[in-house]
Amino acid sequence: MKAHFQRFAAYNAWANARLYDAASRLDDEEWHRDTGAYFTSLAGTLNHLLVADRIWMRRLTGQGETHTVLTDLPFPALADLKPARDAMDARIIAFVDGLGDAGFDEDVQYSNTRGEPHHLPRGLILAHLFNHQTHHRGQAHHIFGQLGHTPPPLDLLYFALPTA
Repeated sequence: MKAHFQRFAAYNAWANARLYDAASRLDDEEWHRDTGAYFTSLAGTLNHLLVADRIWMRRLTGQGETHTVLTDLPFPALADLKPARDAMDARIIAFVDGLGDAGFDEDVQYSNTRGEPHHLPRGLILAHLFNHQTHHRGQAHHIFGQLGHTPPPLDLLYFALPTA
């Protein structure tokens, strides 16, 4: 199971790097343009992903910054968001690498953003974290098209084939 999550952690970092590389070619107006996306813009969507990862990593580790509002925009500028994203991706990789096999089955007690208590196995939380990333990267991919830009390929197979 650990190898499965290590692959997803590495894929997550790879896909984010490709997405951020493409975003670096946008001007500020495009970065913030309201495209009707759930989190309004590419800036809102990518900030949401960092915010959600901060929330989940705080729940998983008890450390790090967190948020109570999923629409927080802690880094309006891409130049400020990218280092935070890179650091979070490295943190997620290190966290997964540090888990023993039994750690994926252990229950994690946490409260959601409304303060309601819950518990789930750590592996299920990590699966959600990676699935959530993929979901919103898909929205970001669509935003690129709405802005008139060709989005980068982000499929897992593009990540896996060069190393297969």
